[in-house]
Amino acid sequence: MDSLQGSLRSSVDPPPGGPSEVPGNGFPGWDVLVNGKSFDAFQPATRMLWEVKTNTFDDYTLFLKRTVLAAQLAEFQTDSALAKACGYDYTVGVVSAAHRDALLEASARTLNVVVMDWCAK
Repeated sequence: MDSLQGSLRSSVDPPPGGPSEVPGNGFPGWDVLVNGKSFDAFQPATRMLWEVKTNTFDDYTLFLKRTVLAAQLAEFQTDSALAKACGYDYTVGVVSAAHRDALLEASARTLNVVVMDWCAK
């Protein structure tokens, strides 16, 4: 049984065009908690939970890209399994095609990853 609720984001200013501007986000300015896990956005009409990454992946060294991809892949696979177990779909939003492509390749295309073209870097 899942528990869905909003939780006010931290006092840190969010990046322009980040999670609050995911189209159809039902909780702009808030995180969404599902079974104690915080997600960046929720689209109620499609039952879609989002994780949003606005980092500058393209500027990372090769070593840092590999390190970040390994950590993100583990996180996203866990989050995706939790979302699905609770009856939700799951999307990862990133700000560059290179980051999207690297995540898709690393996950053998099992993750739904999109470039958030509305998001300013």
